[in-house]
Amino acid sequence: MLNLHRMRLLVELKRRGTIGRVAEALSYSPSTVSQQLGQLEGEAGVQLLEQVGRRVQLTVAGEVLVRHAEDILQRVERTQSALAATRSGIVGDVRVATFQTAAMALIPRVLEEMGLRHPTLTLYISEIQPDSATSALQAREFDLVLGEQYPGHERPPAPGIDRQMLFDDPMRIYVSDAWKPNRERKELADFSDVPWILEPKGKPARDWAESACRAAGFEPHVQFESADLLVLARLAETGHGATLLPDLVWDGYRPQAQFVSLADKPTRQVYTAVRAGAEQRPVLVELRNVLESVSQRRMSIDEDM
Repeated sequence: MLNLHRMRLLVELKRRGTIGRVAEALSYSPSTVSQQLGQLEGEAGVQLLEQVGRRVQLTVAGEVLVRHAEDILQRVERTQSALAATRSGIVGDVRVATFQTAAMALIPRVLEEMGLRHPTLTLYISEIQPDSATSALQAREFDLVLGEQYPGHERPPAPGIDRQMLFDDPMRIYVSDAWKPNRERKELADFSDVPWILEPKGKPARDWAESACRAAGFEPHVQFESADLLVLARLAETGHGATLLPDLVWDGYRPQAQFVSLADKPTRQVYTAVRAGAEQRPVLVELRNVLESVSQRRMSIDEDM
């Protein structure tokens, strides 16, 4: 009989490409992963992997098994959700991955509301980079992910992921009066001579910001980089340049500089994601509902700014 856990390892190998990456993602040693996949080949009775140079790749039989294994894993998720729905209350543990601004603006209220509704439920919250959240969700490190995507850089959800949009988060230029005395700056192109404060290269926010500047006709001179949006805000407030920030930053943090809205009114999309098959799990349905409620209640903050 095929072992469910070993089939999951094969699926992860398909997604991640190497045994080393599978081992790292699931906190195993590479030798343990290799041993488990060898046992899976014995159970299947066919060769699932073949050596190509220094790597292994899936055989035709391996690809076939991966397709069926993905379906089986989703069915297991749906079965677990159906069983959970028979319980009288929402209990247990839920692991949530989130990004910085959502952790600051949404999570404290979510924890408070979920605690009042379901005192025997424990939420574990981890702040991780959004660009690594999907793979962590697929690896079952988390049950729900709060994610983000930027205009022009949207991607459909990965196979096996159920995504629901939560809200649109407006993006605006944030800059101190130190950069406005010579002329009125009303559009992105008017900031071509200003130093820029952005997230590090390779981050989705950085890719979007550079694309927006190029579309406005200039290459931004990036003088300061940080993955911490509050650092970007503080550098802008103290006159060191301009930055592009989502409005969610200002929940609980008082702005001390100026905003310049962009003509095309770009927004960052904030969403929740769970594994396909788990979307009807009662605790995840409840958590998504609370996130929706908390998000709607804070919308008036943006409207007043």
